[in-house]
Amino acid sequence: MQKVLLHTCCAPCSAPIIEWLLNNEYIPTLFFFNPNIYPTEEYLKRKKECIAYAQLHNIDFVDGDYDHERWLQQIVGLEEEPERGTRCLQCFKIRMKATAIVASEMHFSVFTTTLAGSRWKSLSQITEAGIWAASHYKNVDFWDKDWKKAGLTERRKILLQENNFYNQQYCGCEFSIRK
Repeated sequence: MQKVLLHTCCAPCSAPIIEWLLNNEYIPTLFFFNPNIYPTEEYLKRKKECIAYAQLHNIDFVDGDYDHERWLQQIVGLEEEPERGTRCLQCFKIRMKATAIVASEMHFSVFTTTLAGSRWKSLSQITEAGIWAASHYKNVDFWDKDWKKAGLTERRKILLQENNFYNQQYCGCEFSIRK
């Protein structure tokens, strides 16, 4: 069984990927690093559900720092970018770089992200950010799997209901809140 560090954004996106990993002989460790999520209450709600789901399945959980103000500084000038624009790519790079660091420090040879299963996001941007982040570490690779395929989008809907997950209607940052 191969260990994989799974950057996770929320429980609804994580559940079908975790299920797939476990069914395919991978040992996932969840890494929750999402300084983009706003407001803090939203961040805490999403994190709490991820922790509970990890505990339910006896999966290790690594909690990344939450520093929304620093994240805002890192995307200055990109606030007005549209969804799937330059702001999103920068946000992915921030989160994938942190994931690559943790993967390297914890001796994971591979990491991936639930963002690649998101209905809101660009897979090509996520892949670009993941490969870029992994390129900084000779012992870490980014697994650029499209987690929307192989029935996982449909499975997400089922697991969402079965687990009574909170299903947010925006990716997380204040600039993506649908008005």
